[in-house]
Amino acid sequence: MGKLIKYIALAILAFCFLLPFVIMALGSFKDMQYALLDPLFWIPDEPTLSNYTYLIGNGLFLRWIFNSVVITIVPVFSQMFFCAILGYIFAKKKFPGREIIFWVFMAVIMIPQQLLIIPKYIMFADFWWINTYWALIVPELWGIMGVFLVRQFLQSIPSDLEEAARIDGANDIKVFFKVILPLSIPVVATVGTFSFISNWNDLFQPLIYMTREEMFPVTVGLASILGKEGNFGIEMAGSTLSFIPTFLIFLFFQRYFTEGIQMSGIK
Repeated sequence: MGKLIKYIALAILAFCFLLPFVIMALGSFKDMQYALLDPLFWIPDEPTLSNYTYLIGNGLFLRWIFNSVVITIVPVFSQMFFCAILGYIFAKKKFPGREIIFWVFMAVIMIPQQLLIIPKYIMFADFWWINTYWALIVPELWGIMGVFLVRQFLQSIPSDLEEAARIDGANDIKVFFKVILPLSIPVVATVGTFSFISNWNDLFQPLIYMTREEMFPVTVGLASILGKEGNFGIEMAGSTLSFIPTFLIFLFFQRYFTEGIQMSGIK
């Protein structure tokens, strides 16, 4: 009886979490200029693909998708690489000021990004980075939280493995690539998943640094469509297309994601 109650409660919670996505998907097949709070309103009487054909036929939408791919894929791979290296250094290497430097890095997380947006904008303007990919890629080449996750993960790995590799004649580079990196795949995949979701769904920074339509990522582009067209059906179709990559990434890395979070000490 207890298991039945638990399964019913989990099913209700799953339904509550999935309902917004179901409404979004259903609304994407409906031709509507406005939205109502009535859930039955979102069920299409005559399903249509006109919203999708409008978006795909719009050359700007495909450009927005391309922009999102560029500003997302590069930081994902760079963060996976640099966070693995820095996490290994802070977890296994001993040098003066290691703990102080690490916790200074962590303290940066406490600073709201909104406070830094004006200084960053001025700096990027001096670099001629406004309306370029550099403004969104360079600051995301590595992430402090990713370093923290990797460090926590590697602290749980016995140092005997590293010492055994050194006895066999391996230097620091071989130890990292042959021993540490293969063992770190779960947490590195977790860092990549976090990075992908964060950069793909980011609206605030592209809204500040990108002022030309052709440089918008999909998040800003969809917001501009809603402002100009006022068509919620088109907005739901764009949101559905934008959601698919993040869903597939999480689905693909789900096993590594769960294992990486558990072994990093994040409960």
